[in-house]
Order: sequence, then C-alpha cells, then structure tokens
Amino acid sequence: MRYPSSVFRHKAHLSFVVSGLTLAILLGLSGCSDKAAEQQTPAELAAQAKLAAEQQAVLKQSVELNESAERQANRQRDAAIAMHEQVSSAKLRTMSAEHRAYIAQPAASISAAPTLNGDWPGAVPPERNRFEKQVQNGIMVAGEIPVSTFAIDVDTGSYTTLRRMLQEGRLPLKGTLRVEEMLNYFSYDYPQPGKNEAPFSVTTELAPSPYNDDMMLLRIGLKGYEQSKAELGASNLVFLLDVSGSMASPDKLPLLQTALKMLTQQLDAQDKVSIVVYAGAAGVVLDGAAGNDTQTLNYALEQLSADGSTNGAQGIQLAYQLAQKHFVEGGINRVILATDGDFNVGTTNLNELIDLVSMQKQQGIGLTTLGFGMGDYNDHLMEQLADKGNGQYAYIDSLNEARKVLVEQLSATLLTIAKEVKVQVEFNPALVAEYRLIGYENRALAREDFNNDKVDAGEIGAGHTVTALYELRYVDAGNLANDKLRYGYNPKTGNEKYSRDEIAYLKLRYQLPDATQSQLLSYPIRADQRVKSLAQASDDFRFAAAVAGLGQLLNQSHYLHQFDYNKLSALTRSALGEDTSGYRHEFMQLVDTAAALAQTQRAPIKKSFDAGDKPFPPEDKPHQQ
Repeated sequence: MRYPSSVFRHKAHLSFVVSGLTLAILLGLSGCSDKAAEQQTPAELAAQAKLAAEQQAVLKQSVELNESAERQANRQRDAAIAMHEQVSSAKLRTMSAEHRAYIAQPAASISAAPTLNGDWPGAVPPERNRFEKQVQNGIMVAGEIPVSTFAIDVDTGSYTTLRRMLQEGRLPLKGTLRVEEMLNYFSYDYPQPGKNEAPFSVTTELAPSPYNDDMMLLRIGLKGYEQSKAELGASNLVFLLDVSGSMASPDKLPLLQTALKMLTQQLDAQDKVSIVVYAGAAGVVLDGAAGNDTQTLNYALEQLSADGSTNGAQGIQLAYQLAQKHFVEGGINRVILATDGDFNVGTTNLNELIDLVSMQKQQGIGLTTLGFGMGDYNDHLMEQLADKGNGQYAYIDSLNEARKVLVEQLSATLLTIAKEVKVQVEFNPALVAEYRLIGYENRALAREDFNNDKVDAGEIGAGHTVTALYELRYVDAGNLANDKLRYGYNPKTGNEKYSRDEIAYLKLRYQLPDATQSQLLSYPIRADQRVKSLAQASDDFRFAAAVAGLGQLLNQSHYLHQFDYNKLSALTRSALGEDTSGYRHEFMQLVDTAAALAQTQRAPIKKSFDAGDKPFPPEDKPHQQ
C-alpha cells in the first residue's frame, strides 16, 4: 500500500524519539553503573532499573498507539477512494441509455481514475530512442542519370522531435533527421489549385544556392485544395491509444487526453468515434459514439490510466475491426494511433505490422500516427506505419502542437485528396552538369516505378503543402564534383537534341482517392525563370532553404562548403515574412540554440594535468606559512 509522505515523516519522527529515549535510558543506566562504583547501594540500583523498565513499557505503548492511529488513517483513505469509485460509477449510471450504449465494459488495462507519474522525465539519452539513420543523397551526373524519382511526404515528426531535443539541450544523432519532414512542417504561399483541375497546384522557383558557390537551388512546391471541416462529410474515427506503463509521464498520456479532447470538439453528429486501448491486453472503451456527444467522449478519455507492458499489434487488429464495423461509404475511415512507439509484447515484427496496415489501406481504412514523449521512442516505426497507411505521422510535444495538427490542420490530417503521388524530374545535360535531391532518402523510387500504379507512394491531405529542393550545378560553372566523361554526348558539337531553354522537365503522377489508375501532369522548368541573386528570391524560397540548411548541418552533411550557422541565422532572419502563427520565429530560436550546442560540442574538455592516481578534483593543499 502506498502511504502519503506525511506518514513516512511521522514514522521517521517516532523512530528518532524511540532512539533518543532508548539512548537516554542506556546512558542513565550507564550513569548508574558509574555511580555504583561510587558507593551506590543495591536497593538504589534496583529502583533505577525498575524505573527504566517502566519508561520503556510506556514508550512501547505510545509507539503501538501511533501505529494503530496510522492504520486507522489508511483505512479511512481507502474508504474515500472506494467512495470516489462509487461516485464515478453512479455518474456513469445516471447517463442516458443512449450514452451508456457507447461505453464498453472496462478493459483490463484501464482503471477508474488516472494514475500519473508527477515527475517530468527530463532529457533522455538519445541512444534509448530509435531514430533510423538516413544515407544522404549523393551528387548525380545529369549526363549519366538525368532522371530523379521519389514519392512525396507530408509527415512532420522529424521537425518536432528535433525541437524537443534542442529544447532539452541536446543535438540529434548524425544523419537521423529527415530533412523533407522539416521542410513540410511549414506552410508556404503556394497558389490554390483551380476548379476542375488537379487536386493540387504545382510551383517551381530557381535561385542561387546559399550552400555552395556557383550552384543553383530549385524549389518544387505542391499545394492541395483546402476544405473546411463542414465540407469533409461523415468521419469514422477509431482512436487506438497506448495506455502501457511507459505512457505515465505528463508529456504522454495526460497530453494525449487533452489533445484528443481538442479533436473531438471539431466533430458533429454524423461522425462516429470509437476508442481502443492496449497495454498487456487490448480492450474497447468506446464503440461508435456520436461525434457531438462531448459528455461521453470526455468521460471515456478521462478514465484512462497508464499501466502494464505494450501489446500494440493486438490493439491494431481490434481497432481495425471497429473501423470495419462502423465503415462509412464515401466518408473518412481512419485509425489514429497514439503512442510513445514502444511495442515490446506480442507481434513486434515491423514487416508484419506494415503488411496489416497496407492491407487495411486497400479496404479504405487509413492510419495516422501521433507520437508522444521520449524514453524508448520508436520514431522509425511511427513513420513507416503512417507511410504505409495513407496517413500522416506527427509528433506531439506540446498543446500548441496538438492544436496545430488536430484543430488547425484537421482537414489535412483526416482527408486524403490525392494518393500515390510521385515526382519525377528529368534534368537537361546540356545545361545541368550535376544535381542533388535534398532529403526524401527513404522515399526514393526506381525510374520505372513512376509509371507503375502498383508501387506505393505518398498522399496529400486537404490544404497540405509539399516542398522539395534540388541543388544543381550548370555545365559552365566549373568546380564539378565529378570528372567529365571521355566518351558520350558533347554539348559543344551543335547537334543537340536538348532544349537550351529548359533546365529540367517535371512530371507528377497521382491517383484520386477512389481510383486505381494514375493521372499525369508535366511542366517544363525554364532557365530564364531564375533570379540573379538569392536576395531576389521569395521569402518562402529563402525560408525553405534555411530549414533544409539546418537539417543538413545537424546531419553533418559533407556537401555544404560555403554554409555555416552564421549564414543560416542571417538567411532565416531575412525570410520570416508574415509569420502570423509564430512558427518561423520559433524556428529562428531553434537555429540559435542549435548553433550554441554545436559550438559547445566542438570544444572538448582538455585535461591540463596528468591525473594518474590523484583524486579528481584535486585535493586542496595545506597553506604553507
């Protein structure tokens, strides 16, 4: 049984009193012994011994009375807790029959009241978390491999996990940042797609690169059409919530509960909400409640507590069963997984989980993943599951982030407007000597995958923006990273089949949500659209370059030759624009923090003395007179 801290202080005080009185008695007896040596009579010694025995008996009785009072107080506390549970049960019984129909029988993994750990976890050693290392894209020779193909990505988790690390005073491990997720955390002022056109617009911009002299930076931007919550139609949402013991800290389950309350406030009567929890076992907490039944939804969320190990696979299967049960034809059907990513019981094989998620995607049920906390966080698992589930991966590190993802961007989080979106860029070897795609390492596709509709790609949600950056070097720039070829096409012969007006040709494929065949879009990228200096580029262009620059610096990219934190800071401050939400200013602060942390790591502690067997720190030497 757990006792209040006051009880422990009381017991410690009693122990101190007992020890003090016993010591006093012993000292008194010792004094008697000493006095006996000074002509004390046997009768006097006997009287003193009797007095000491009586004092010990009184003290023992006092301790027993205090212990009895303590047990009585504990019984009263237990009775109060039981009364609280009865009141909670009575509250549930007084709910209408319509409300009670949605509340499932309590699962083994939840209790009547939350049990939270009041200690903030603080900075966690990064090696306990799992972040997959990315092998950065290399510099490609346009004359050898002129075509670059990749799937889009709308995830943002890599940026928010980085933000938490920097705020905790530590840098990410080398190569673990996904730069595209940093880029796509921010919104850019891309034009809205026109009516009766593709579900997203396409924008390109070309300007000198801030990273290397004599190189250019090409920005490709997509913007999905926007749709309000009222226009989304009916939603069938299943919250799959991790309530294992690792979720007990304040930045995990309590934050999750508040975040989901924010989301449910956006729902209405046509929406259905179910809740599945999992720890050592999985259970149904809510089965198809109406989206506007705020009382039922809040009550169900408030009853969650964290305990046990994590059987995530069993919970996923149960969540998909509920999603199928309440499936809405023509509506949104989505499982929202919220966890710290610690799957340690049951089926933990990543391939098996991905196969399950991919199969359900084909049935029209998507998967969104929300990450919480640090400690044993599995970033790679969360990202991969969302990618295969036609969903978005976001990391929630604060209430502000919860509001951004689940309120401001709710339509983008829930509604997919285009799926299997692929990008292919063909560079003109007559003008472009080399190019490098920044980020999207784990989204790379083979050239032939572009025309294969069976190859999985990325999705765009309503209102989503997607940004990709290429750094490229023109043929006449010099300082090439690769030697020129001895054999092959010579652009100086005059017999060119390439246009001198285009640096590249951009193609995109996408499928509408209910379609199985893709549609093709194509756009030439002209050389004359470039601006002469980086300062002439748009604020969005320069800010995107700054975000990608931070990611590359922290990944310790060896392709940045004329770029450092000082130039990054100046570039960021020049591109803040109209930052109404403050996200760009927050990024500016993170740049300064990252620069300071990087500087401290570049200055290792040097020992100025040979410690040998000497203690550290050295002992003070006595002052010589």
